[in-house]
Amino acid sequence: MKSLSSFIVRINKRFNDTIELSNGLKLYVDPKYNEFENRVNEAEVVSAPCKFNTGAEPGDTLYFHHHVVVNEGQPITGEENSYLVKYSEEAMDNQAIAYRPKGSKNVIPLGGWVVLEPIKDEKKKESEIIEVIKLTEDPVIKGRVAYHADYLEDFGLKIGDVVGFNHKFAYRFKIDGIVYLRMRLIDLLYIENI
Repeated sequence: MKSLSSFIVRINKRFNDTIELSNGLKLYVDPKYNEFENRVNEAEVVSAPCKFNTGAEPGDTLYFHHHVVVNEGQPITGEENSYLVKYSEEAMDNQAIAYRPKGSKNVIPLGGWVVLEPIKDEKKKESEIIEVIKLTEDPVIKGRVAYHADYLEDFGLKIGDVVGFNHKFAYRFKIDGIVYLRMRLIDLLYIENI
């Protein structure tokens, strides 16, 4: 099967519905109570879009937007475990965030997305006597560019650069169990001087 302008991926489970404890005991989690937090955001590429030269090939791993799987997702009718992932060279219409070539550890962002390592501000101790406890965490508003894409160079960005952004535009997702942020290049506000 070939796709003209979207990726086709094979997703065996749309949600991570088990937690394994350190003693080996597995617990079932009903994802319907929090689809977003339990979503799967990576799958094997079955077909890359013929219309675009993304560099991704069948067998690679594609990281994608949560709309691919939440709210019933975007399954291909009649094709078991096959889902469409919309692709565009502009991040606004692009659900394909990045891909990893088969057998490689490198991750390559796609179509206007930036993958960042979150940077939390260091907490300052406000008092030696009183400990301030917050019920919510301060939002992350800075990140470090984690992976290279050629279009980042057009904006003077390279791996390791620290950038600032509005926390409302950053979404968490995992690569190899590590939390990263994905956001559109156009939503970055500044690059810190180093």
